[in-house]
Amino acid sequence: MAGTKDDIEISEGGGKSKKMLIIIVAAVLLLGGIAAFFLMGSEEAAAPVDAEAKPVKQAAIYHSVEKPLVVNFKKQSSGKVRYLQVKLKVMARDQTVIDDFKLHMPAIQHELLMLLFSQNYDAMNTKEGTKGLRKEALALINNILKTEGQENELKSVYFTSLIMQ
Repeated sequence: MAGTKDDIEISEGGGKSKKMLIIIVAAVLLLGGIAAFFLMGSEEAAAPVDAEAKPVKQAAIYHSVEKPLVVNFKKQSSGKVRYLQVKLKVMARDQTVIDDFKLHMPAIQHELLMLLFSQNYDAMNTKEGTKGLRKEALALINNILKTEGQENELKSVYFTSLIMQ
């Protein structure tokens, strides 16, 4: 029986060392996991910011100009067309730009009418002519907004209707 008692004592001692070994391995794994977590986090934070990364675009905000712009167009069309009517929408990515556009609509409308009145029928009757007019209208509106203190600008002007009759 003494031999069995020794066997039991040996197995109890071995159980303690197995428990201790498991605790040590678990502690090492836990510490390793924590260290890896912090190292990965610090690498992402220390990674250089991509200089060419584009900022997230804000959603487009559209505004319709309710009243169409109408100009007498007889002289500019060699008597062929009497009126030019344009309906437009504008697009920005900042609500303050739309708000300023609405606020300064009388000045914008006046300048747009002068721009339309200065157009030539032959140029307006081409795709390039209308694209050019859109670019001119956008630049004109943004210039007015900038003059009035708006730092941001409209992104686009769209002609939703362009009638020459």
